[in-house]
Amino acid sequence: MMKTISFFMLMMITYASFNVLTTNGANDELKTYIVHLDSHPQGQQYLVSDAKLNEWYDSFLLKIALKFPSSDKPTMVFSYRHAVTGFAAKMSQAQATAMANLSGVLNVWPESIYHLHTTRSPEFLGLRTSPNGLWTHSNKGKGVIIGLIDTGITPGHPSFNDDGMPPPPQKWKGKCEIEGCNNKLIGMRSFVNGSSPKDVEGHGTHTSSTAAGSSVDNANVYEQANGTASGMAPLAHLAMYKVCMPLGCAGSAILAGLDAAIEDGVDVISVSLGSFIAFPFYKDPIAIAGFSAVQKGVFISCSAGNSGPIPSSVTNDAPWLLTVGASTQDRRIRTSVWLGNKVLVNGESLYQPKDFEQKPRPLVYPGQHSDDEKVKYCVPGSFKNIDVNDKIVFCDWGQISDIKKGQIVKEAGGAGVIIANDEIQGQSTAAYKHVIPASNVGYKEGVEIKKYLNSTSSPFATLLFFGTVDGLKTNPQMASFSSRGPSIITPGILKPDVTGPGVNIIAAWADSNDTSGPSGGKGMFEVIRGTSMSCPHLAGVSALLKSDHPDWSPAAIKSAIMTTASQVDRNGVAIVDERDHPADVLAIGSGHVNPPKATDPGLIFDIQPDDYIPYLCGLGYTPKQVEAIVRKPVSCSKTIQEGELNIPSFTVSLKKGERKTYSRTVTNVGKPDSIYTIRDKSLPHGVSIEIETGTKELEVKEMYEKITYNVTFIRDVNDEEKGQFGQGHMTWECGKYLVRTPFFFKFE
Repeated sequence: MMKTISFFMLMMITYASFNVLTTNGANDELKTYIVHLDSHPQGQQYLVSDAKLNEWYDSFLLKIALKFPSSDKPTMVFSYRHAVTGFAAKMSQAQATAMANLSGVLNVWPESIYHLHTTRSPEFLGLRTSPNGLWTHSNKGKGVIIGLIDTGITPGHPSFNDDGMPPPPQKWKGKCEIEGCNNKLIGMRSFVNGSSPKDVEGHGTHTSSTAAGSSVDNANVYEQANGTASGMAPLAHLAMYKVCMPLGCAGSAILAGLDAAIEDGVDVISVSLGSFIAFPFYKDPIAIAGFSAVQKGVFISCSAGNSGPIPSSVTNDAPWLLTVGASTQDRRIRTSVWLGNKVLVNGESLYQPKDFEQKPRPLVYPGQHSDDEKVKYCVPGSFKNIDVNDKIVFCDWGQISDIKKGQIVKEAGGAGVIIANDEIQGQSTAAYKHVIPASNVGYKEGVEIKKYLNSTSSPFATLLFFGTVDGLKTNPQMASFSSRGPSIITPGILKPDVTGPGVNIIAAWADSNDTSGPSGGKGMFEVIRGTSMSCPHLAGVSALLKSDHPDWSPAAIKSAIMTTASQVDRNGVAIVDERDHPADVLAIGSGHVNPPKATDPGLIFDIQPDDYIPYLCGLGYTPKQVEAIVRKPVSCSKTIQEGELNIPSFTVSLKKGERKTYSRTVTNVGKPDSIYTIRDKSLPHGVSIEIETGTKELEVKEMYEKITYNVTFIRDVNDEEKGQFGQGHMTWECGKYLVRTPFFFKFE
């Protein structure tokens, strides 16, 4: 879900203050710390028994208790087995510092608080409508289990009915802590202070139904976007692991939820939450547990974050995770603004009243002639000296929520409100549950309206309601809030990986008896936006691929999604960002997910878990820090640069006159006896590439045959630097197969 910028900054300051262990003893408040341990001296077999595992963990707490006999004893919060070797415990800073110095302890750090990154999608993604779509190939995800790390779930919601669902597979070891499970919703567990796994916020219910909700007819919000709501993998099973409280999601609980999901036997995990600041992977619960999941063949889809379009704001950026940005689908809930000069500009609003008299009314802009900067935002007190009765009020985005602006206008007697984006948000609009006739318009539309306001002494306007408009060809478009690369932690890996639908997504909601808002309708479904919404779309798509290709590794599934992604909208024109500029790779990654193509990608870039070890060593991590992630002894005798990791993208730093060579190994999952040639390549001015395959082609004779090739990037010694960054791509082609890898360049 979306948060305000001021809240982002507050949490960043809070995290920074938490991230240091001190020994001055000035603050003895007990906090939760995550304790990362080395392998047990008697080996992993010792850890098979829960009793012996807990006995070993308790021995560390006992040592600390003996060191501080006059202080409160440290207490266990969570004991981990699969996600990480270690535990979470409440203790003082002094005790945590002492714990970090014990033999066998790899790392101790205070947990951080992570936050949530928050009908038509199956058609938009070609799942339901394509004759040979992925639903047909994958049997809609039948037999696959998707686990969600979120706010809980709403048992009994029609999106989780189990009509036509088979029982869960025999490997399933999970459980239900409350009543309400069935063959669709097979697991519900909570790791939040003994609370029920039932969802009281709505976020987890929404993401769960997006990933694998059952079909529900006549789903709508405020009678808009009416249709059949369905998850991406409607025959997949769901398991919920509640880790979030209203104020956030504790790192220790996230680890516990991921630990349980791995043990229970899920196939795919969806994580629609993240931190506002970047942590090294050996201190990041999602990265650590995600690696353990990948080691066991579990695929993880993660939200990229909602801090865009700020550069280097992407989170969940470990290369073994799929990091998902957010973009639009081809639907708008349209409310247009008619201006007195007969110009019509389009906007959005969920509230579409049928009794609004669509007559020209005076148009008022509080900030037009005011010396008070705040009044343009329509904050409380903005209309103190302005008559807005039965008028349309124009407000700038910011300071308070858009819905609150409408409430203030309504209380002042206004007939309607127009809210215009600032330049940073650009053209990214959203449909909100307004309490007054309203239209959220883009930045360009706002400029047009202000131009009209300045052109006349008697401006007029009205609002026109067109309801749900589908099939818009200029989509997808990148959302302004979608976090951007490059990654701070691993700048040599292109992130995000891919983008998917994350704007105006209708899906199940927690409280089916909600009658708030002008419509008075029940809130069984809700429309919200965020990378929280795009993440479960990709989790569901991954479940379909897993069902269609049960032998594919997590890296193979990720590769198939990335190399087949689209860079153009439904008109065949480059996907644009919030500025209406072609979206760059730091926003869009490899492109927009294209599920029908992803199931048959031709070639894949596969990676085994151990292949990440020299990469982690190459980041400058110590052997112990790497061991904390991979859970095995590491020497770091071999290191590789980030660009040498076998992934379907290249991130390259180049000086003038410099050459850099990287190798890639592809695996044939298409047809035998195939020859791939370079179909096209795009490079910035002054950069060229040489591709060495031995024969200038990739010839595969058998299924699963592997071929390695080298790519050398060369920057002209006389290149006139025109910017700090550049981008490009190359595509291997063989018949219907197009295997595309994007490039991102940093010029030094």
